[in-house]
Amino acid sequence: MDYLPIVVALVVTVSSVAIIHLLTTRARKSCPANLPPGSLGVPVIGQSLGLLRAMRSSTGDQWVRDRIDRYGPVSKLSLFGTPTVLVAGSAANKFMFFSSALALQQPRSVQRILGEKSILYLHGGEHRRVRGALLEFLRPDMLKMYVGRIDGEVRRHVEENWRGRAAVTVMPLMKRLTFDIISALLFGLERGAARDALAGDFGHMMEGMWAVPVNLPFTAFSRSLRASGRARRVLEGITREKKAGVLGHGKASSGNNDLITCLLGLTDERGERVLSDEEIVDNAMVALIAGHDTSSILMTFMVRQLASDPATLAAMVQEHEEIAKSKADGEALAWEDLGKMKLTWRVAQETLRTVPPIFGSFRRALEDIEFDGYRIPKGWQVFWTANVTHMDASIFQEPAKFDPSRFENQSASAAPPCSFVAFGGGPRICPGIEFSRIETLVTMHHLVRHFRWKLCCKENTFVRDPMPTPLHGLPIEIEHRTSSA
Repeated sequence: MDYLPIVVALVVTVSSVAIIHLLTTRARKSCPANLPPGSLGVPVIGQSLGLLRAMRSSTGDQWVRDRIDRYGPVSKLSLFGTPTVLVAGSAANKFMFFSSALALQQPRSVQRILGEKSILYLHGGEHRRVRGALLEFLRPDMLKMYVGRIDGEVRRHVEENWRGRAAVTVMPLMKRLTFDIISALLFGLERGAARDALAGDFGHMMEGMWAVPVNLPFTAFSRSLRASGRARRVLEGITREKKAGVLGHGKASSGNNDLITCLLGLTDERGERVLSDEEIVDNAMVALIAGHDTSSILMTFMVRQLASDPATLAAMVQEHEEIAKSKADGEALAWEDLGKMKLTWRVAQETLRTVPPIFGSFRRALEDIEFDGYRIPKGWQVFWTANVTHMDASIFQEPAKFDPSRFENQSASAAPPCSFVAFGGGPRICPGIEFSRIETLVTMHHLVRHFRWKLCCKENTFVRDPMPTPLHGLPIEIEHRTSSA
């Protein structure tokens, strides 16, 4: 009888047991005390596949709730190869937004595509410097001047893509509209071949933004990197051109400056430029992503909601017809008109509550910190999701019900701070909230006054990958309203 296979199998088995025991013992010795409950799961993979599957089947919120039911509002797991702590609730949101011991964390793929110098990866004083520069472009006096230009872009978009059509697909149209608005106001890029080429590169760039960062020719990440390189070269060219203009005039030249011109013209007390060319390009890339996705998703899901909510739609039509009566024929909307669109913005806020564009985000612990009695080790990720508080019945009564009136008098609301977090919060709250508000209100003004619509798909669902996307991009049948001629 040949005993060699048996001996080999025995040796392998004993060795495996010994190695597993050694690794487990070391892990226990090195594992910090007082960690949250939960499991890190299989090395590297952890719970990543489970979360991604849930998001793509539109059950991501249930996946998070099941975990909270099992372990409580603070638990440990492993996501995307990194030990992670999931935190939930309004106190957790406040901790995420205001703790100086946490830095924003993004997948490495995003960093490689958008650049190393963007606001997404800066912390402390560097973050405040870049954020302050961006906010110069978004000052109230600047925003007031953008309303008419945005109104012009929306009117052209409606004429070219909605009028005379029997059916449209909403999400790609909203994405192109917000891209056109951003191209005009952020980069000063006029309509034409250059803008169209940048739009194509931008679409390819987005496809690999959250892909596995494997740079092989056939991967989505590789295609995204190449598209990012082309887009970056366009923005570098725009920056050089506008830099020559700024240097020629000694400063940014007018109140209608785009973002790049505005950033080029900023100087400190010593007369030195606040941002380098690389920082301007990297943050222009981020502004392109941020301004494009949130607004286009919000407007798409507002159209989706209004298709099955005739009472809300009728009230919005009335609001916008009253505004139109005060305008001369063909006169563009002005800043003062936006203040009269109170119902429309409440509908937008309720849409953001029920379908937040950002499922959640990560922070990285810069040092050992404690939350809710548990230790979070330095270098670990901390993960939060918006829907934990958005759909909490103790905060928002009947959370599954679409009810814009819950935002009528927020100061009197019993909702604790950091409960409605569609735009984040704290020092990193989205600096483009008002810009997004202008885009949304102006667009909905023209849509609800001139069209009525119904959904083409009986199945009214959406998935996240990672942003929410309605089934087939939300195709709708449209007809023109004759009362608003």
